[in-house]
Amino acid sequence: MSSSSLSATVRLPFHDSELDVRKRVDDLLDRLTLDERLAMLHQHAPAVPRLGVGPFRTGSEALHGVSWLGVATAFPQAVGLGATWDEELVRRVAEATSIELRAFHRHRPPTDGDAPTSLQAWAPVVNLLRDPRWGRNEEGYSEDPVHTARLGEAFCRGMAGDDPRFLRTAPVLKHFLAYNNEDDRCTTSSGVRPRVLHEYDLAAFRPVVASGAATGAMAAYNLVNGRPCHVSPLIEDELRRWAEPTGHELFVVSDAEAPSNLVDPEHYFDDHVESHAAALKAGIDSFTDHGLDSATPVGRLREALERGLIDETDINRAVRRQLALRFRLGEFDPDLDPYAAIGPDVIDHPDHRVLAARAATESVVLLKNDGLLPLDKAAAPRLAVIGPLSDVLHEDWYSGTLPYQVTIAAGLEAAVGEVVRVSGEDRIALRSGTTGRLLGDTAFDVAEWGDGVVTLRSADTGLHLSAKDGSLVADEERIKSWDVHQTFRLEPVADDGDIVLLRNVLTSRYAAVDPDGRVGVTAETPETAERWSRELLRDGAEEARTAAAAADVAVVVLGNHPLINGRETQDRTGTALPETQAALLRAVADVQPSTVLVVMSSYPYALDWADEHLPAVVWTSHGGQETGHAVAAVLLGDAEPAGRLPQSWYRGDDELPHPLDYDIIKAGWTYQYHRAAPLYPFGHGLSYTDFAYRDLRLSSEVVPQDGSLDISVTVANTGARPGSDVVQVYARALAARYDAPQLHLVDFRKVRVGAGDSEALTFRLPVERLAHWDVARGAFTVDPGDYEIVVARSAGNHVLVGRLTVTGENPTPRAVVDRRTSAVDFDDYSDLVLVDATKATGDAVAPADPTRPAAVLFRAVNLTGAVGVEVEVARADGSGEARLEFRVADRSVAVVEVPLTGDRHTWTTATAEFPERLAGVHDLRVTLHGDVRLTAFRLTSATVVAE
Repeated sequence: MSSSSLSATVRLPFHDSELDVRKRVDDLLDRLTLDERLAMLHQHAPAVPRLGVGPFRTGSEALHGVSWLGVATAFPQAVGLGATWDEELVRRVAEATSIELRAFHRHRPPTDGDAPTSLQAWAPVVNLLRDPRWGRNEEGYSEDPVHTARLGEAFCRGMAGDDPRFLRTAPVLKHFLAYNNEDDRCTTSSGVRPRVLHEYDLAAFRPVVASGAATGAMAAYNLVNGRPCHVSPLIEDELRRWAEPTGHELFVVSDAEAPSNLVDPEHYFDDHVESHAAALKAGIDSFTDHGLDSATPVGRLREALERGLIDETDINRAVRRQLALRFRLGEFDPDLDPYAAIGPDVIDHPDHRVLAARAATESVVLLKNDGLLPLDKAAAPRLAVIGPLSDVLHEDWYSGTLPYQVTIAAGLEAAVGEVVRVSGEDRIALRSGTTGRLLGDTAFDVAEWGDGVVTLRSADTGLHLSAKDGSLVADEERIKSWDVHQTFRLEPVADDGDIVLLRNVLTSRYAAVDPDGRVGVTAETPETAERWSRELLRDGAEEARTAAAAADVAVVVLGNHPLINGRETQDRTGTALPETQAALLRAVADVQPSTVLVVMSSYPYALDWADEHLPAVVWTSHGGQETGHAVAAVLLGDAEPAGRLPQSWYRGDDELPHPLDYDIIKAGWTYQYHRAAPLYPFGHGLSYTDFAYRDLRLSSEVVPQDGSLDISVTVANTGARPGSDVVQVYARALAARYDAPQLHLVDFRKVRVGAGDSEALTFRLPVERLAHWDVARGAFTVDPGDYEIVVARSAGNHVLVGRLTVTGENPTPRAVVDRRTSAVDFDDYSDLVLVDATKATGDAVAPADPTRPAAVLFRAVNLTGAVGVEVEVARADGSGEARLEFRVADRSVAVVEVPLTGDRHTWTTATAEFPERLAGVHDLRVTLHGDVRLTAFRLTSATVVAE
């Protein structure tokens, strides 16, 4: 029952649309019983029939189109939208997505007694693409926080709509915070020191929240500095603080099953009652846990209330945020809701098809071109379209069901006439050594996706072989499930490639033949597995060579399957193309010099060989239903290659940092800090026309720290055809006192310029965009000094450079005497890990390996007057040494013995005196020996007498 169905005689103040929303929320909240309020803390909040309040569910998926609900317009993956660098286009994609979500909400019947489709959309993902091996790389926009925040805000505005009172849908930012690995994601801790936290990870979220465009956030699975994100103080201290000026609170939701993860597998709390209480108090408003079973998590929260771990104020605060959002979504004002009339005809609407085609086209990036592209369509070239992705489109986990599929082969055929289609896949038969029968009584086409992982597709039916319930059956047209049953390894026996074992990747079990001749995936060891004779029926590479040699141009389409070897829960092991795909490419290029490589992927690959040997290389993400039309338009010159890379594409021999090293500064992540030149830099993308940049002017070459300036530049299209470019403005500090980025993006704009035309652009640059997080002051600071403003076509292609001087007072040396200094506010470190000070708040440092010393360095410290030191320390293990050593100018000035505290979260103060009063400004180094945690220290100016 909805509130509108109540008769006028029982209408209550919260029904009054003329009343202030806050008063309406308070009125409804006051009318709910304690049990009703507790029930609303679960993802599936039940109806309250006595008040005419309907059921409510938090969360629908809408990352690049509505997903999981059936057929819906499928736009390019988020990383592809990131490649457009076009905020207005991203806003329009989100608008179309939200309109379709409204239609599902109103016209799709609820299932299993659940609420209607949620209008709270769990999108966009604004986690930064720090490591290109991240399994969920496809879900983010960019490796850069400015770029990500700008597109994230645009997406949120498109989802929310323009009505001043009502939301079309409610966008939720994912996933807070520092989440960029899948392997062991629920137990790994992202070590994020304050500079990285504020300049990088928070920087992607902060502008979106502060703009008021986002209505909520989802906490991440991982831990940060040893504390699970679901109990992070940053939810209140940062996220909600940014939202305060907007007049609306963020509604913060948990990720699926993450509240239970706090006990299992994280073991951060002793029991689920304690963990749920901590999450609620930290700011989690809705618990997505135990699926439709709300009784378990709600029961835990009820017990937490009974045990005094939470009180009704904590419950009311969360429920109030939910109700406020529901009022904004028009639930209680159906007659006033401007979006209530949206009908089902908007789903896969013709206008949305046009938009999908435009988004897919704008996201295509031309990585290399020696003049082969665009192809001359008028010459009617004979095209061979080759590769495992040439004639198929794949959905990812957050895709909707494609309304239709235009593959690259189909798109090219529609444009130029008949093309030759060759998958390049081997066709094999697997014959049982025991029975002599063919597996499945069919042949299989084999596609390899890297690390020896293959899929087997029946040559008769086109269905994928699956291992389900211990049986083998070819029954799946497409691979799209949480557990992927369709991936296998063909493991040679005794180096004989003709005799293989068939092993399922999901279960790690082998195919075996039972005494009745039935085949099952039941063998635990190679010894008990069936031996299969691998019979080659079609040589895919040879077929591809033949087709390529007979064509004028070969278009080879390679890449990934979004559900295999790089997906949610699984990171990639490297950046190389799958071995079979790389061999196919070399085979084609060997006979056809005019070979175009099209990479269709969710993430970057190392394309060194292709870049060196091929005339043209193109990248597209999995671009949705219109991928084929988009790629064909770019290859044939019907559209400009307008995309630019949203992340660096590294070289194959570039040894990337460890995936769990989140310190982009010290590890050298992204274009800002990576030392080696990438193959294709951030922002890279070629055009079919030529652009000239000229007349760079700064409105002032000297500005104060709190000032701003205008940057003007003219972009001229000097080529013979219209085109678009992304004008990128970077900055860098010269002679900085801190480890400054080599370059960092401060602004950008996509421009379309006609042949022979030019356009004058002006960028407004507040000087605060040059700021870094000053660890000595705990705030953003713009140091006075010299900076360069770089106008570029990519992070590696600098076109114009201007010099800027910022005036102001030079920073004073760090004050540490008679002042508490947090240990994490260091300038440099070695062999260190960041940990939690308590379960609720605070950070500390500890040796990464207690058997090796760790060190933190504080630069330019004013030591004048210091005669001793107090340290706040914890020590859980009583074995071995545990001490801190303070060194100044390579001289030891104090050694502090750390007493046993019995627990890593139990802190005590220890002291030591210096041999003499210190003076002057020096670097201060603190070395940690043994099992010791340090959260803060204070240099004292009066002698400390130990009690």
